[in-house]
Amino acid sequence: MIATLYAALTVALIAASPQMPSAVVSTPAGTPPVQMSLSWMPGVVQCDGMTVAATAMRRPLTGLSWQGQPEAPRSATYRFRIDASGRPLSIARDGSGYVIQAEDIAPSLAASRFPAGAARGDCAITYTARLSPMATAPVAELIAYSITPTMGALPRAGWERIMPAATGCGIYPRPQALMRAFPDFRALPATPGVRNWSMVGYDLDARGRPVRIRTVEGTRNAALDTASVKAMAASRFTPGARTGCLYPYRQNPGTIAAPPLPDRIGTLATGDHCPAGEWTYRPTPNYPSAWHRRAIEGWAVIAFDVAPWGDIGNVRVVASEPAADFGTAAMQLLRGARKPVSTTGHSGCIERVRFVMRAGTATPVDPVSVDD
Repeated sequence: MIATLYAALTVALIAASPQMPSAVVSTPAGTPPVQMSLSWMPGVVQCDGMTVAATAMRRPLTGLSWQGQPEAPRSATYRFRIDASGRPLSIARDGSGYVIQAEDIAPSLAASRFPAGAARGDCAITYTARLSPMATAPVAELIAYSITPTMGALPRAGWERIMPAATGCGIYPRPQALMRAFPDFRALPATPGVRNWSMVGYDLDARGRPVRIRTVEGTRNAALDTASVKAMAASRFTPGARTGCLYPYRQNPGTIAAPPLPDRIGTLATGDHCPAGEWTYRPTPNYPSAWHRRAIEGWAVIAFDVAPWGDIGNVRVVASEPAADFGTAAMQLLRGARKPVSTTGHSGCIERVRFVMRAGTATPVDPVSVDD
């Protein structure tokens, strides 16, 4: 049987070394907790004992944390291999347990690229958490978080760093858009696995026309930056001269297709399956959100047994790519499934679960399909 799990991707117009000891962050008694910006900083990559420089190393998304919250490790090591095209595969974190705001580390590594050539194995990289109070956090990281706010809205202290209330556009009543122009995102090249964005700065003249338009921060996608500046120039606002205005233009990532699913993994034929009949119950599929956010596809090969009364048991991952996260998600899907009642049950069943982005729809279409 082949199960295919689809997730929707719409074209967004706007609002995108060994294990180190954990750092101790504490707050004196009676002191209000301080909200922090959290950035995972990638270290060097070593494969088979040799340092390998990336041609494109993607940073994990900026997150938020609280000073004094229950401690969690502040570093995380990931192991992987690099195929002949320079793509990281078989990504898995060393160890177990919770690591704060680490959900995007593996997807960001999967979106990175290394020099093409000979395949490399036994690769490792350690990411270290950098915590900064809102008052001192790099403004570029605060802006980046506002584009993709994975932990809720950026707090007021962060916005004060980005656009102080004393600036013209920060004073109430704020100018209102009478006509907001947008780039034609379909005509712009998307970056696989990366949500491009361009924060445009501008002032308004007395008639509400944008002037002194410039790119303040972004992902350095030249085509998007140019198109965003042009779009802002065509926009119009309520009358009144203002300064220090900001607006983000965001483009969804290009899809990274899953690597080919082999017909055999070791001695196992991945097409094999037990004669257990159709599914009598399949739970709602769950595409791993961090991978969906970066439009990265994957697959997993799952083995399991079926009890005579139809329950699924002994579920295990045979293989998954490009990361162990897809195997985990596939296991969760099958553990809640059910097969028809039989006289003896079955063992050694194999299921192939594919996680596929489907562009142009707001919701998944036919989320799971099974072909016998």
